Amino acid sequence: MSKSDLALLDQQYATIRDLSHAESMLSWDQEVMMPPGGAEARATSLAALAGALHEKQTAKDHVKLVRKLDKAKAELPARGRRSVEIAVEEVRKATSLPPDMASELALAKSRALQGWKSARADNNFKAFAKHLEHLLELSREVARLEAPKRDVYDALLDHYEPGASMAELGPLLDRLEELTVPLVRRMAKVRPKPSPKPLAGKYPVDGQVRFVRQVVEAMGIDFDRARLDTSTHPFCGGDGPGDVRLTGRWNERDLRQGLYGAIHEAGHGLYEQGRSPKVARSPLGGAVSMAIHESQSRLWENMIGRSKPFWRHFLPKAKALFPEALKASNLESVWRSANAIAPTMIRVEADELTYNLHIILRTGIEQELLDGSLKVKDLPKRWNARMQEMLGITPKTDSDGCLQDIHWAMGAFGYFPTYSIGNLYAAQFMEAARVALPDLDAQVAKGQLLPLREWLGSQIHRHDRLYTAGQLVQRVTGRPLSVDPFADYIESKVVSLS
Repeated sequence: MSKSDLALLDQQYATIRDLSHAESMLSWDQEVMMPPGGAEARATSLAALAGALHEKQTAKDHVKLVRKLDKAKAELPARGRRSVEIAVEEVRKATSLPPDMASELALAKSRALQGWKSARADNNFKAFAKHLEHLLELSREVARLEAPKRDVYDALLDHYEPGASMAELGPLLDRLEELTVPLVRRMAKVRPKPSPKPLAGKYPVDGQVRFVRQVVEAMGIDFDRARLDTSTHPFCGGDGPGDVRLTGRWNERDLRQGLYGAIHEAGHGLYEQGRSPKVARSPLGGAVSMAIHESQSRLWENMIGRSKPFWRHFLPKAKALFPEALKASNLESVWRSANAIAPTMIRVEADELTYNLHIILRTGIEQELLDGSLKVKDLPKRWNARMQEMLGITPKTDSDGCLQDIHWAMGAFGYFPTYSIGNLYAAQFMEAARVALPDLDAQVAKGQLLPLREWLGSQIHRHDRLYTAGQLVQRVTGRPLSVDPFADYIESKVVSLS
């Protein structure tokens, strides 16, 4: 074993990463620019590309090299050992699947995505149900093949939160639910209630796009390496520091939907643009976990974007673009509008407090779907009952209920818990940021958002996958992940709004 073996591993991974980038671009285009008539051709293209990617990941020379390095990893420096650890796990997963499984899964996801779009637009759950049944079946099989001794849900969760299990995350979600429900009840008694106005008003889309670009550029998004488009469901696509694709959706009657969706996705984009170009095409390249990724978007969206210092700077800019909608507003009224707390049907429009209840609901339901205790045909009824139980509201349509999220159409079972775990990471990182940047609020009030971006970049983004999520939070904050920082933050927010 020599340094040349590690160099060869990086070389092999460069091709794998390039194929992954191409896959990401085709998926982005499918959501943003592809005409509806291209759906089936795109599905087969993505399936072919997934097959080629799987071929590279399971090629004999690649597998042989990874296993050789694994046997000698004790001789490697820390970065080399981590590269090998990542490669070993990815080879294990890839080689556990039959050659045609990756293609079949990609084909099913692409068809399901188009089916979901139509079903959501037509409020026709039955039209999507067959796709969901097929994806659940395939996902169970993937979990069985990749990790036959693990719980199915844990095996799928591992794709997004490596090494995590619901035995570890479940108690954190339980604690979040326990602290959230009493606070929701407290806010329900507040009079007068925080009003969605003035941010809920008349906001032309072209003005919203201009305002959003001002905000995300101030955050540090480099549009030489990014673009902003419109999609059915907001997301951050692309792959790596050089190619970030942000999307949003706009509501002419509510600035908050487009603004906070865009800030959220820009938080993801900053993570991607802040990653090290030197390792982008190596085993170390990429985000350490989706919960860490979500921590960046939730930190920017909520802890910065909904703060008084943020609006102190950006309210005059918003007034210049929307003079009629904001003519009678002031800092206090806009801040309260940005933080209006009330149960809502739509997860991506939920306030900070009730948001975690949306995640807990989805996590429980997808566990039931995967273990078979909930039949797909009964999903709408179960969803509506849980919404009433947890949030006190019932969707009038499936489009506002179980069809609202894109994740199951993408086969992303096990993804949802990372949102709430990301909230916990965000609060803990923000505590550390305030220690490192004691004048942070004053900087934000002046529109100086780059110091925070640079701190997050140096502490989190530039490390890519060098550390595990647990190691990273310990390194940045000096302690393991805890619910306490988020509890302190959200309770303080509720008190200030009461």
